[in-house]
Amino acid sequence: MTINPDVMDALNGQIALEMHASASYLAMASWCDQRELLNSKAFFYKQAEEERAHGMKIFNFINETGGAAISPSIPEVNNDFESLREIYEKSLDQEIAVTQSIYKCFKSARNADDFASEVFLQWFVNEQIEEEDTVRSILDVFDLMEGMPLKMIDERLPTE
Repeated sequence: MTINPDVMDALNGQIALEMHASASYLAMASWCDQRELLNSKAFFYKQAEEERAHGMKIFNFINETGGAAISPSIPEVNNDFESLREIYEKSLDQEIAVTQSIYKCFKSARNADDFASEVFLQWFVNEQIEEEDTVRSILDVFDLMEGMPLKMIDERLPTE
């Protein structure tokens, strides 16, 4: 086995977090879809796919390095939201939690001298910077357009 067992355990935990994030984004996309918030719907469906891809990337890495990737159970996700802004705020909270978990995996790899895992995780560190920045920028649009109709705000939001 090339991968350090402690790093493998941390990465299996990360898979579960990524897959839970994917399921959460599906719930957010569905809420937006039901309200014809087309840009937000597209954004969250894309985010759901991205998070699943991240989980699969880690899953494959574990197996390719001689470890044993574990298919996670996904705890129930919230499907009820009060507002579009709340959804984006929860999205940011979720991205911050994912970032912190990636940092823990990175530290675990560094402490174990698991260089392959550390290099692999660098991509995720960079990805999380981008993910958090995207959601913060969207929340800035809400601040700038406060008081505007929800459809008008949605039309100003990115789909990617």
